[in-house]
Amino acid sequence: MSSPVAALIGSLLTEMGGSREHSVFLDDARRQKILKGIFTNYYADCEASVIFDTSRAWCARMNLIDALFPEAKVIACVRHMPWVIDSVERLVLRNVFQPSGIFGYTTTGTVYSRAEAIAKGEGMVGFGYNALKEAFFGPFAHKLMLVQYETLVTDPARVLQAIYDFTGTEPFTHDFDNVSYDADEFDRKLGTPGLHHVRRKVAAEPRRTVLPPDVFQRFENDAFWRNPDLNPHRVAVI
Repeated sequence: MSSPVAALIGSLLTEMGGSREHSVFLDDARRQKILKGIFTNYYADCEASVIFDTSRAWCARMNLIDALFPEAKVIACVRHMPWVIDSVERLVLRNVFQPSGIFGYTTTGTVYSRAEAIAKGEGMVGFGYNALKEAFFGPFAHKLMLVQYETLVTDPARVLQAIYDFTGTEPFTHDFDNVSYDADEFDRKLGTPGLHHVRRKVAAEPRRTVLPPDVFQRFENDAFWRNPDLNPHRVAVI
């Protein structure tokens, strides 16, 4: 689930930009204070010493994160791309009586148009993928860590320890056989029940794809993070 913070930040950056006539009353120092205030006030009631704010947009805002919170880090969760597309298509097939908001609640598409829609630059998957590449190959890559879904479901203890080490936080004992998370209300409103459902037991569950072979193959080579030669900044990939 994405928090609203990144969207609020984006809206404020637009409103404080040069396209607005009132921008003459704002300098960068004031803009920085206003943006930092969004984080401060949104998490004002949180007693935790470390905050994890979730949004695919942060990988496209690494320079802003560095300016506002120099000690902040970014953890990006990744998965072999064809299986991401496959997971979305499975939800569409499962929710046969509910058009999904992911595709504008339309029912006229095919697996090809749906794959194209989410993979394009502004799509649900494509935007996050392009933002990840920007962060991975950009000047703030030292703040980035990639967590592969495949590693998480096969060796969750090692992944969590790596995250604790990366963030410098105190380890916590997890029960990987008893995980529970749902966002039923949000998913129903989006017309995509089960979108954020998490299985109770953390484990790999092999399956056959529901995608046509040409759709699956289209995304087969997109996992650039698997190639050490394409990791010039030595980003941590677990």
